[in-house]
Amino acid sequence: MDLNLTPKETEFRDEVRAWMSANVPKDWVKRRNAEESMQARFAYLREWQRKMFDAGWAGISWAKEYGGRGASVMGQVIFIEEMARAEAPPMANVLGLGLIGPTIIAFGSDAQKTRYLKKILSAEEIWCQGFSEPNAGSDLASLTTAATIDGDHFVVNGHKCWNSYAWAADWCELVVRTDPAAPKHKGLTVVLVDMKTPGVEVRNLKQMSGESEFSEIFFRDVRVPVANMVGKLNDGWNVAIGTLMHERGTFGAQLQVNYQRNLNRLIEIAHEVKRNGRPAADDPIVRQKLAQCYTEIEVMRCNQLRAFSKINETGVPGPEGSIQKIFWSELNQRMQAAAMEILGPYGQLAHGSPDAFDDGQWAYNYLRSRGNTIEAGTSEIQRNIIGHFVLGLPKSY
Repeated sequence: MDLNLTPKETEFRDEVRAWMSANVPKDWVKRRNAEESMQARFAYLREWQRKMFDAGWAGISWAKEYGGRGASVMGQVIFIEEMARAEAPPMANVLGLGLIGPTIIAFGSDAQKTRYLKKILSAEEIWCQGFSEPNAGSDLASLTTAATIDGDHFVVNGHKCWNSYAWAADWCELVVRTDPAAPKHKGLTVVLVDMKTPGVEVRNLKQMSGESEFSEIFFRDVRVPVANMVGKLNDGWNVAIGTLMHERGTFGAQLQVNYQRNLNRLIEIAHEVKRNGRPAADDPIVRQKLAQCYTEIEVMRCNQLRAFSKINETGVPGPEGSIQKIFWSELNQRMQAAAMEILGPYGQLAHGSPDAFDDGQWAYNYLRSRGNTIEAGTSEIQRNIIGHFVLGLPKSY
């Protein structure tokens, strides 16, 4: 595999880099760490996405007919990397752009593509996922949220949890059970739910990082038009897997650059913090841990290129995304643990403390990293996928 950019890709990278240089808000890095409500920060990010949409930078790899730029998969990689290098704000509609939009493109009807895709790109409508339940997280196919057909509507009753962006969402990609008599993988259907529909209730969940970015969603006799079904009745497992493959297969590109930037900053801090009267960077154990992080980030970069090569070859993410998901989630936990060791007592200082490094960002990063091996599919489930689809071992279920 040739990892060098072609002349056309280099030209595209330079175009992205020039636009980012001229347009990335100068206050974002400071504002990112500011004590500001999630709602206020999200409104800021929504305006930023609209600006990017107006300039033609939302949905880089989406076909032009859907409002995208029609760039190659490699073009998408370049764009994500340049956003991270420029420390640009993320776009608000993360799940809509990365997961649900591609799912509608792959499985949705022409009417659904016309109705939803452009508003996903412009952030006019924000999306969330309704997948996990209190008793159906790792074993998603055992979910019990039920939908029965009543005329031209589904009537939905159930409970979803750990929903990112549900507190801001206008729409939800919801997996429901429509045939309780069928084997658990065969009786599921995916529907698109307007979050303003009567009977939908969102309750925020408090995390140990202090945020409430995840929510629970309760559905009580929620009426959803049958026209909002994505794909076929009782074929929702295949649609849901398509969504999850996008989540695991493409998310690592931006993370890799973010991790590299965080490591560079940690190396700087290691030269400032004293250990036994000398800079921590002089300690051979500290140097070994930093070198290990550097090596693993480079491995992550190569793994991500392998995952994108698969997408470029087949048009859809493959099980390679599960390899990457395990790697980036556990890598970040190791790096944040190393950061706590290097910073010592300073690592526990949160936002607002005058002695905290980077305004307490390291304390937040450490606490937030604990969820990495749970979100987007637990490490245990990812190993099952790798065992079956990559190594050819028997299924564990």
